[in-house]
Amino acid sequence: MFKKFTNGCVRVVNRWLPDPFLFAIILSIVVYVAAMLGTQQGPVAMIKAWGNTSGFWNLLAFSMQMALVLVLGSAMASAKVFKRFLGAIASTAKNKKSAILITTFVSVICCWLNWGFGLIAGALLAKEVARRVRDVDYRLLIASAYSGFVIWHAGLSGSIPLTISGGYTIGEATYQAGTNLTIFHPMNLLMCAVILIVMPFVNYAMHPDTEHTITVDPALLVDEAEKEYSVSTPAEKMEHSKILWIITIVAGFAYIVFYFIDVVQKSGPAGIPNSLNLNIVNFIFLFVGVLLHGDLRKYVDAIGEAASGAAGILLQFPFYAGIMGMMVAANANGVSLASIISDFFVSISNNVTFPLFTFLSAGIVNFFVPSGGGQWAVQGPIVMPAASKMGIEAGRACMAIAWGDQWTNMIQPFWALPALGVAGLSAKDIMGYLVIVLIFTGLVACGGFLLWAALF
Repeated sequence: MFKKFTNGCVRVVNRWLPDPFLFAIILSIVVYVAAMLGTQQGPVAMIKAWGNTSGFWNLLAFSMQMALVLVLGSAMASAKVFKRFLGAIASTAKNKKSAILITTFVSVICCWLNWGFGLIAGALLAKEVARRVRDVDYRLLIASAYSGFVIWHAGLSGSIPLTISGGYTIGEATYQAGTNLTIFHPMNLLMCAVILIVMPFVNYAMHPDTEHTITVDPALLVDEAEKEYSVSTPAEKMEHSKILWIITIVAGFAYIVFYFIDVVQKSGPAGIPNSLNLNIVNFIFLFVGVLLHGDLRKYVDAIGEAASGAAGILLQFPFYAGIMGMMVAANANGVSLASIISDFFVSISNNVTFPLFTFLSAGIVNFFVPSGGGQWAVQGPIVMPAASKMGIEAGRACMAIAWGDQWTNMIQPFWALPALGVAGLSAKDIMGYLVIVLIFTGLVACGGFLLWAALF
């Protein structure tokens, strides 16, 4: 029964799930028609709302921030010193149980710190573990490394909580919730802790018996030789200059220190969690990356290799911004498509059920808008006004979107494909494991939001 269910999921995904960019186009058309019908505005008014600076180009700064979250995190994970650190962690795995537990545990922590960093670190750690533990199932090992991604939007690189921490304007209203009310809220931390502690054992419980275990030849997991650099010309000497490297990291870390000193002087130590936003998080990861690579030229090359992963963000985000522009475009009576949908949610929900509905709907929307930032652009204009009308705090409402977004990433394991390719596997080989992770984390999130409403 289990295999039939998971194989059915695979067939549906392979047959019906096109490139995410096509979903952005399709969703744009759907919203265009729905906005005209719902608000009685004409096609010209809607096309202007889609393409003007308040629409198509409204998320340029946010797009750059999200691209940097991925690129800077990936570049940091590729540093040689960090790879050695992962090797040291992998050496502690002595059998298949410890292999799965360690890989899952480390992946969750790394993805909570930075999602781009976590994805790369998880794949690298899985390869290191597979070299040392010959009898571990490689499919489950890669699924375990990827499963940590289910926590990313509740962590330090979560685009929604970091965006709203500085205030976010939707239409004429501005919504704000510091990270002490989102990322560092006790209920969010509790849900993350449950996943961190329990999910490694859930993953290990799925390990197949010896007869059905699929392993990988360690010879296939050998990394490419590190690039050799020539340092002969004046230009090359400047590129590898330790003096310039030191000046760069001193300047960067000096700003970071002064930034948090100012926060402490204004708000005390308790204000530090609330001071995090996308800009300072990216700033920290940039200069930590420069420090770990130990060489400016090497860091430039690492950024170049990581930048290709941001192509989807750069292409899709203007279309998400256009969708947002059409959703908030109001007619002469002040009615917009977002307000219509918002009023509907208010009419069928209460303080307890609204975040649950938001979480579940966000999981569904994530199939069509797989980017967290893009999902915020689509759902934020609906959820936040509705939550405000119902007296639900902005932090809880936005985290419901964030948890829904990260939740269904478990059955979209596309980031895991490069590591799977090493062993000649495909997404369907790990889909069954990730369906179980999806069910487990969904139960944690539903229970968490019920407690959030009851206790806070």
